[in-house]
This record gives sequence, C-alpha cells and structure tokens, in this order.
Amino acid sequence: LLLPVALATLALARVAHRLLAPSGNPFSGPPLEPPRPLVTDQRARDRVLKQGFSARRVPDPLDAVVIGSGVGGLAVAATLAKAGRRVLVLEQHDQAGGCCHTFQQHGVEFDVGIHYVGQLHEGSLLRVALDQVTDGQLCWHRLPDPYDEVTLGARRYLLRSGKVAFVTALEEQFPDEKEAIREFMKLSKVASRHAALLALLKLSPRWLVTVLLRSGLLPRLSPVFRMAATSQSQAAARLTSNPDLRALFGYLFYGTAPRDSSFLVNALMVHHYQRGAWYPRGGASEVAFHAVPVIERAGGAVLVRAPVTRVLVSADGTALGVAVRAGPGEEELEIRAPLVISDAGVFNTFGKLLPPHVRSHP
Repeated sequence: LLLPVALATLALARVAHRLLAPSGNPFSGPPLEPPRPLVTDQRARDRVLKQGFSARRVPDPLDAVVIGSGVGGLAVAATLAKAGRRVLVLEQHDQAGGCCHTFQQHGVEFDVGIHYVGQLHEGSLLRVALDQVTDGQLCWHRLPDPYDEVTLGARRYLLRSGKVAFVTALEEQFPDEKEAIREFMKLSKVASRHAALLALLKLSPRWLVTVLLRSGLLPRLSPVFRMAATSQSQAAARLTSNPDLRALFGYLFYGTAPRDSSFLVNALMVHHYQRGAWYPRGGASEVAFHAVPVIERAGGAVLVRAPVTRVLVSADGTALGVAVRAGPGEEELEIRAPLVISDAGVFNTFGKLLPPHVRSHP
C-alpha cells in the first residue's frame, strides 16, 4: 500500500511544482530589458500606432478580439498576449491608444486624456501592472512638489506629495478645519481598503444582490456601500461648513457637479494622489506605443480605422466574433473568435453592438 501512496504523492508534487514554478509564469519577474531610448521619429511611431485595418492583416486563428484600444483594451490584450494568446484589437479611430493618444498642431504635441497619474511609486500595484503590459519600457517622471494647485477666486491652495505632507499641508492652509480634514482622510482610507467589495458585489448572484438591497442589509455590511450611495455634496456638508474646503475635497471631479458625483469615487481619487503624481516620458502615447509590440509578439495585431458594427452572438448567447465595416459603402467583414472583450463602454456595447436578444437578457 505504501508504494501506490508514495507514487501518487510524487505525481502530485510534480504537478504542483509545474503549476507553481515561477519559470512557467510570464508575469513572475520584472521586465528583462531596461527602457530603450525615446523614439521621436513620427513615421516610426505611426508604424506602431496607426496600422490601418485590412483583411490580410487579421491574424488567423484568433484566441480573442478586443473592441477598442483604450488603456483597458490594450491592458487586457497585452495580458492575454503574455499568456500566449493571439489577440486582435480593433480601433475605430485612426490611432491606437484611446484617451492616451496624442495629436500635433503647429508643431506642438497635445495629450487628449492623461493629465497625470497617481500611485506609480516603485513597487506599487499599478506600476507593476503597467511595467508588465509595456515590457518595462515606460519611464515615469514624478511631478515637482507641490504637484497641484487649486485656485478659488483670489485664493490659492497647494496640494503636496506624500501621505503625511498631503494632510499637513491641508491643515496648515485650513488651521480651523483639522478635525474635518482628518475625518475625510480616514474615510478615504476606508474607501481604498473596502473598494474591492464593490467588485465582489458585481460577481455575486443576482438573487443575493436583490435580497441585500431590498432588505437594507447592504449598507450595514460595509461603510463603502453607504459612501457609494452618498453624493459628494452631502458628504462634504457633513464634514465642514467651509466652502473652500468643500470645494477642495471635490475638486478632482472634472466636468461633473459634486451633487451628481459619488462620494466614494472622490475619496478613492484623493487617496490615489496622496503620494503625488507622475507623467510618462514622451507623452501619453507612449503607453500604447509600448503595449502594441507585446500584443504583436504573440502573433496578435492592433488595427485602426476598424469600426466594429456588431458582436456576433449565437442563439444561446455565446460570443462568435465581431463584424467590421472598414469604409463607407463597403461590406461587413465577419471576424471569428471564441472570446470577445469590449472596451467600447457599457452604453455602446449594450446599446449598439450586442443583438437585441442579448441586450434584454438578465
């Protein structure tokens, strides 16, 4: 009896070793190559970022199709590529990158999306993730301290880098509001620690979520759910009556009124920038410029001027691929893949791309 047990144990040990050994994990270590010199030649950059769609450029066979080449689409495509999957990314614009793309006018380059990014200190989760999907070729420069300034009328307020310096600077500028500032920072910390529960709620069965909502139990499970349902205006009013401090607590909402914004999102934004802000060397387009080669190395492609008109779905709701119309008056080209991932936004995906029988599915 001991011999079969010993052989079974040995076999299990070998399987476990293969599954857990770092050598078999493409994400187990840092990128092998240091950052290369910045590529400034526009033609060289266009060859990477502006590969136009054509049927002959579509890899075959495909493991997945990603709709949209924003940061989300490129990140998931590069992650799949590093795991050995062949992925096609389709972008309707004439340049890959989504809000990370740039344009030039009168000899000056303009970014359309990135202002600055937080939590990119060495060893942070975001830094490690971006290094993986760009092969470590992105160089991030930390903005000088103070990294931001809020102007309200004739008054100027400075935001400083560092968890302690951030709070200290606020207290120096609002000496009578120390209690409100500390409470706000406490709530921001709670938000960052409990935010994962929102994702867990999205993954829970529909019946369970319905019970939690209708019974009123959800807000009792974690303060993060109460924060999500509270507007920025309501939360700020509870913390302080100082109008400038209220504005400072909610200044990160670009184009959205505090009364229409979730306090949870704002608290997470403030927490995101506590350590300061960073900007990529060479501009925002560097993100896409270094993610595309990762996708191509696994046999995939990132093609622009490729508007997806619909997602191909079977009668039982299984993804079959996508349909693309490369130009006005041209026939749709159907591209087959067992996995379709949309980075086109929830409204575009459900309102325009999915067939009616899937849109109405629970």
